[in-house]
Amino acid sequence: MPIGHFCFSRGHGLPFPDPNYKTPTMNVRLTKEQKIKVLNSADIYAIMQQVLLRENKIRRNQEHFWVVGLNHNNKILFVELIGLGASNRVNADPPDVFRMAIYKLASKLILVHNHPSGSHEVTDADITFTDHMLKVGKLIKVEVLDHLVITETNYTSFADQGVMDELQKNGLFEIMGPEKQELEQFKIDTEKKRAEKEKAISIAKSLKASGMSDADIKKHTGLSLKEIGGI
Repeated sequence: MPIGHFCFSRGHGLPFPDPNYKTPTMNVRLTKEQKIKVLNSADIYAIMQQVLLRENKIRRNQEHFWVVGLNHNNKILFVELIGLGASNRVNADPPDVFRMAIYKLASKLILVHNHPSGSHEVTDADITFTDHMLKVGKLIKVEVLDHLVITETNYTSFADQGVMDELQKNGLFEIMGPEKQELEQFKIDTEKKRAEKEKAISIAKSLKASGMSDADIKKHTGLSLKEIGGI
């Protein structure tokens, strides 16, 4: 199966490729207090419940798909919204799930999506998608620890329910052929972009220290004014 966008549809019960969809991605701003060391699924839910409740009522009636990146000590590095859908479906794809993890050097991920219906029951579509991401993570060496289905008041953790262990042993997906090649190339390309960005930032720091204006630094490095301002 080639890399593609997947749509979770509660009506269909299985994810299917949606070729016309462009995934919106957005880094979710966290407070210093929210960048915690994760000890269990309740820690993640406490943060993601706050993130969900920050949305207005209309947005809370749409399915969201977030990725939570952790370092090797299980400290939260980032939360990124990678999919925003209808009331009973959301789109996501492997590159968007793992791109920020590679950029931010996250060694582990937790997947999170909400069910606006108020039900936090796990569906076949959720399990199939999780199995696929688990196997992609294994290939590119980013561990998928858990997948939470959340509502405004409750949640279900795949890890707590034993689903992650079951998928590790008996999952349906095996990454091979064209998909394996595409994912390996995706990781190489993303790591290359990260290295180029780090080099540009290093040059920008030197130019800034020498007194060059942010506008001129932008011309020399290709960084945005916002990125330069944060150096």
